[in-house]
Amino acid sequence: MFSQFALHERLLKALAELKFVEPTPVQAAAIPPALEGCDLRVIAQTGSGKTAAFVLPLLNRLIGDAQPRVSIRALILLPTRELAQQILKEVERFSQFTFIKSGLVTGGENFKVQAALLRKVPDILIATPGRLLEHLNAGHLELKDVEVLVLDEADRMLDMGFAEDVERLVEECLNRRQTLLFSATTGGAGMREMVAKVLHEPQHLMLNPVSELSETTRQQIITADDPAHKERLVHWLLENETYRKAIVFTNTRAQADLLYGHLVAAGHKAFVLHGEKDQKERKLAIERLKQGGARVLVATDVAARGLDVEGLDLVINFDMPHSGDEYVHRIGRTGRAGAEGLAISLICHNDWNLMSSIERYLKQRFERRVITGLKGSYQGPKNLKASGKAAGTKKKKTESKKTGAKAVPKRKPSSAGGGQGGKPSSVVSQDGMAPLRRRKPAAD
Repeated sequence: MFSQFALHERLLKALAELKFVEPTPVQAAAIPPALEGCDLRVIAQTGSGKTAAFVLPLLNRLIGDAQPRVSIRALILLPTRELAQQILKEVERFSQFTFIKSGLVTGGENFKVQAALLRKVPDILIATPGRLLEHLNAGHLELKDVEVLVLDEADRMLDMGFAEDVERLVEECLNRRQTLLFSATTGGAGMREMVAKVLHEPQHLMLNPVSELSETTRQQIITADDPAHKERLVHWLLENETYRKAIVFTNTRAQADLLYGHLVAAGHKAFVLHGEKDQKERKLAIERLKQGGARVLVATDVAARGLDVEGLDLVINFDMPHSGDEYVHRIGRTGRAGAEGLAISLICHNDWNLMSSIERYLKQRFERRVITGLKGSYQGPKNLKASGKAAGTKKKKTESKKTGAKAVPKRKPSSAGGGQGGKPSSVVSQDGMAPLRRRKPAAD
């Protein structure tokens, strides 16, 4: 029960209004030490309730009677506009019975309007590093009186090249009393360096490591011959899977636009989201998905973080992400808060090694699946299938010795892939992952 925490009665009233009763594991672990003023390094899955785990202690520190605002008292830094907007909504929900005011500063919005907002001095400023640094350099704000600094999705900020910007902003918060660093993954050497620089005698909390990723989300792979084959698989999945809302991830903006055009032409209610879209278009895409005006969002990794959409129960990786951490964030859009989800990755010959490395990183093995009628000729590296063929040949030779008959070699199956209709079946393949041998891809 949230009532077990030493939270102000106005926050408990907001929690009751929002029907928050039982804290999630990350909230139960992080809220008590955060209320005590400890610096925290918290690693937990997306959808596990990280936002409330830092927003509630933050609001509890700032809560009080109405007073003139003379300085920004808390700063929350995030990697993307979408995540920043999501956090602003959560802060406003939890602070609805308080006098605390919050403001948002991200790229894609009017610079002068943001400058006017900063002159009003919100208690809590929620921002992306690049745009906030522009305002700092323009003399629109001071951060020396910030009491609490929160770095949310800190690993992603490093991945996006914000390390120097974040360090500069951290230095500006020179009188801060508490720093909270949250992420869904452990990150690498850059993250360890950041933790050492910005946290003072922190408590380290690791909830739901990646090896226990998304217990309620089924993870499957389907092999494909080329991008055109992948498109046919996406059409089949969107027409035959049971889902309310879906995201299809691509690695490039060009591929996202191309796939989006094909889906719309086929009659799917779809929107596209990537970094070249302006802020108005990005907001519209997300709102249409949330409200049900579109069932499918085609997106690059700009949508892999901060997107919390009720009923999003299918994620398709048209392209395999380049890292295990990015895979974690993509499929974290589904299976949230204990709901069931399905994540399907489409694997061509040039995706196999990436897929295998992500399996090793997660210490998991994805379910192999074949769509009857859409099975292609590519079923994994040749040397993975060779061991099975060799075993079969050996067995035939033994049998031929017993009978005195010659072993007749089997004809190679047609590469056309076959079968008609029927329900998709799942197949679990070989043991071990051998290095990929380069082979000429089928014509695009």
